[in-house]
Amino acid sequence: MKYLFLKLLSFFYGMVAGLRNELFNLKILSSREFDLPVISVGNITAGGTGKTPHTEYIAGLLKPNFKVAILSRGYKRKTRGFYIVETTSKVRQVGDEPLQIKLKFNELTVTVDANRVRGIEKLLTLPQKPDVILLDDAFQHRYVAPGINILLTDYNHLITKDSLLPYGRLRESASNKSRASIIIVTKCPAELKPIDERIITKELEIKPYQNLYFSKIEYGSLMPVFPADVSSQSVVLVEGLTILMVTGIANPSPLKDYLKHGSHDIHEMNFPDHHQYKLKDLDRIIIKFESLTSGRKIIVTTEKDMVRFRDFGTVSEIIRKNMYYIPLKISFLNNTGKEFDRKILNYVKENKRNFKLYS
Repeated sequence: MKYLFLKLLSFFYGMVAGLRNELFNLKILSSREFDLPVISVGNITAGGTGKTPHTEYIAGLLKPNFKVAILSRGYKRKTRGFYIVETTSKVRQVGDEPLQIKLKFNELTVTVDANRVRGIEKLLTLPQKPDVILLDDAFQHRYVAPGINILLTDYNHLITKDSLLPYGRLRESASNKSRASIIIVTKCPAELKPIDERIITKELEIKPYQNLYFSKIEYGSLMPVFPADVSSQSVVLVEGLTILMVTGIANPSPLKDYLKHGSHDIHEMNFPDHHQYKLKDLDRIIIKFESLTSGRKIIVTTEKDMVRFRDFGTVSEIIRKNMYYIPLKISFLNNTGKEFDRKILNYVKENKRNFKLYS
């Protein structure tokens, strides 16, 4: 009965989402084009597909030669309208992912605005006008027409094998992947077989105007969340180390799989995606950590969670001295990274111009 009810809800959800897209297709609702390079990175899946690390990858690629601005909606922030992210900003003001990007790329202009058209207009009025704008999580925000529209889909949960909300995790039909100029299959195994690539390419029904890439996650070294409070600035994953893994992300499984390479004594505390930690959560973490009898134990969290913990004001000494995070980045499989880089760089070079301000 529950199965049929969710299917029915998915049907009506699909009708509403489909109607909205058709209004854009028929030009009844209009998409705005801007006279500078705009690159959108997003998905149609509820849950993490790696938008932030892919946005960071493109930002890192462009920043040596262009003035880059990043515009995000600032998911779950408590403020409204256009907001410029500073390294001193709070998560409640700008959201966790924009703050994470700003802490990593202090020299870039990072902003938030749920209204992307207004956000771009505001960026164009700044004294330091950008050469290129990256839209984080904007595939479904059709009021802006980007020059390059990048769609991400998780290798373990391809959009073509999923269903619409609430029965599945899709926010719109997988057929709308046709809007993408680039599709990236994310979180792939390090050694992806050619036969698997061909199967996925066929499954996604890649169009002649689309480019398909495969990327994987690369984890860095463990880093202290509160570096001023620890004696060692890095910890090596070794057998015999007990880990309390604390996460507030959509899918913590890849992180756990990585930690297993160095330790087999892993305990988990998983919170919802973008979870805003409260005092009672910190108390639970301390109780769980102190219950671990190992003489060598640490708390490990994600880079996105690190931003939230640092933002938390007063944190117990137990957490401050024992909590580490793992920075991550993405890389492309089978030496296709240079091709992807060239496509992005050429687009920005060819479309960078002296653009006029919009009234």
